[in-house]
Amino acid sequence: MIMKKIVLTVVAVMSMTMAFAAGENDNNAANANAYKFNVSTYALSRALNLNQDQIDAVEDINRTFATEMMNASVADSSEREAKVNEAIKKDLSYMHYILNNRQYREYVKLLNVTLNNRGLNK
Repeated sequence: MIMKKIVLTVVAVMSMTMAFAAGENDNNAANANAYKFNVSTYALSRALNLNQDQIDAVEDINRTFATEMMNASVADSSEREAKVNEAIKKDLSYMHYILNNRQYREYVKLLNVTLNNRGLNK
């Protein structure tokens, strides 16, 4: 009888642990998705009215930004916010160099909305 209680207790504890781990993996997957920035260069070029040279440069900048954000997503939680802020700062400085003032203001609005929607803007 005692052995049966021990086995049932162990099974219950393992079940709770597995459920918690599954929930944690779901949170990590949702968290990683927040850091994915696969921006459509075509849509961005239409929204900002970019010329061909700007389109090429923006595509490279977006690729770099997406990579840096994915690197931030896998960083330790103590470093993550700093890496995100650094990636955003670089992205904005590169975009400011490529875009005119009107385009840059619009890009900043779009980026802020995206970051807010993903819960990355603190």
